[in-house]
Amino acid sequence: MKITEDIKYVGVNDHQVDLFEGQYVVPNGMAYNSYVIMDEKIAVMDTVDAAFGEEWLANIKEVIGNRQPDYLIVQHMEPDHSANIKVFTDAYPQATVVASLPAFKMMQNFFGTDYAQRRITTAEGATLSLGKHTLTFYTAPMVHWPEVIVTYDAADKVLFSADGFGKFGALDVEEDWTCEARRYYIGIVGKYGVQVQALLKKAAGLDIEIICPLHGPVLSKNLGYYIGLYDTWSSYRPEEEGVMIAYTSVYGNTKKAVEELAVLLQEKGCPKVVVNDLARCDMAEAVEDAFRYSKLVLATTTYNGDVFPFMREFIHELTEHNFQNRQVALIENGTWAPTAVKVMKGMFEKSKNLIFAKTEVKIMSALNEESRTQLETLAAELCEE
Repeated sequence: MKITEDIKYVGVNDHQVDLFEGQYVVPNGMAYNSYVIMDEKIAVMDTVDAAFGEEWLANIKEVIGNRQPDYLIVQHMEPDHSANIKVFTDAYPQATVVASLPAFKMMQNFFGTDYAQRRITTAEGATLSLGKHTLTFYTAPMVHWPEVIVTYDAADKVLFSADGFGKFGALDVEEDWTCEARRYYIGIVGKYGVQVQALLKKAAGLDIEIICPLHGPVLSKNLGYYIGLYDTWSSYRPEEEGVMIAYTSVYGNTKKAVEELAVLLQEKGCPKVVVNDLARCDMAEAVEDAFRYSKLVLATTTYNGDVFPFMREFIHELTEHNFQNRQVALIENGTWAPTAVKVMKGMFEKSKNLIFAKTEVKIMSALNEESRTQLETLAAELCEE
């Protein structure tokens, strides 16, 4: 794949993987992106997953022919991007490895060497000339590992963005960018919004026409849309007005309450209502929806004096990824001693800028006139401007 006249794509598609990072369902696989910059000197940008070393080296060979690469630039040390560093350095023993100091320390751990005799250590604003192309390196600590750098090529106005602006899905499958990029961002990078904001400020000072991420498609059109979404996601602002309802139900009574609430919200003009059964949905999809919409309703049963396990897992996922700046409403169900509301509020103690709805719905086993009135009141509260 030709990115520009001098920049070529040499990455691979992975349709063998079913769970990315051992937890995220990827029905359309993953892309592990790598790029070659052809100039007086040749730079290879990152490697690929361990299972695709031979394919990746063949892709490089097809692009560079009989020439020898001068540099391997390592932006991120997660094994899906760094696993073939040793394979590359064995194949091209004259090549210099370019990375941050923390990355070289990780290489010692992964490969038993920090390449002390054949390396260039980058720092903020450091440059590397390939000839026509001059690369400038910017540190991006904790986006989403501490060693991360991104690279800007002034000649072709390309930002090599490491894991930033990536998405789930292989490149030989057509699918909507936003949905899988949102799920990817929240799951992989979402905890580090402050660090992403710092990187966006650096990027704002660059003239960028193309973004080359380590996962997902190369972005070359409507960059303002993608950058705008990253600004929204990393500042934890709602992307859309709407209500996401997440629930667990044992015998169907909590589910029935949720279904009635969803109808009430729609009748009162709520722009969007999304319902997730936490026992059956993809948890990452549910977390994505919670970050996407402006309001969240949590409905669950009391369970052993706590909350139902799927709800506990869900709230943990939210707080782990810095869930904030939302209105949250709570519904509890219990036959003799409902404690779910108290437990859920306690789980959010350290979360920032959450506004809890005044109306709390208490169901004693099954809906009755009192709890239905509470549902009506809650729907009205959630639909207020």
